Amino acid sequence: MSISTTARGLALAATAALALLATACGSAAEPASTSTPPPPSASVPADPIAVRDIWVKTADKGMTAAFGTLLNTGGSELRIVKATSTASPMMELHEVAEVDGKMEMRPKEGGFTIPAGGSHELKPGGDHLMMMDVKAPVKAGDEVTFTLTLDDGKTFEFTAVAKDFAGGNESYNPGSSASPMTMG
Repeated sequence: MSISTTARGLALAATAALALLATACGSAAEPASTSTPPPPSASVPADPIAVRDIWVKTADKGMTAAFGTLLNTGGSELRIVKATSTASPMMELHEVAEVDGKMEMRPKEGGFTIPAGGSHELKPGGDHLMMMDVKAPVKAGDEVTFTLTLDDGKTFEFTAVAKDFAGGNESYNPGSSASPMTMG
């Protein structure tokens, strides 16, 4: 590289630096720009629901369920009123309750309520996401996508992994969802 080329490069760099310095030191009378957009995280609200340790019981076909913990990360109570799944054409929000001395599975009236900043546990023998009319096997390791619908119409999607589970000993009575399902 020749000395004249280096000198020209230095002169251009110095001119650019002075131009930037002059722009940065603009008049104090100039108003600050207010058109700067907020950072992406400020413009997109976070989901008010999160899941922890969510899983689906394996099944050959028929009925199975999803379990885990639903977390309300927001500042107000949430009510889940509906669930859908890629593995089941029919789902219900279920509870297990004692009726006439027997434990029965049945649709949970009013859905699942999660207090602000709280959680709602889904477990065998308790509340769960009931999957009915499952046509294809749900095998260990399969990923099943769920969508929960809140009472205000907003939805939340998550994926659960299927695993073998011998506990619970559920005994499902076939028939309409209006009839209770007795736990074995």
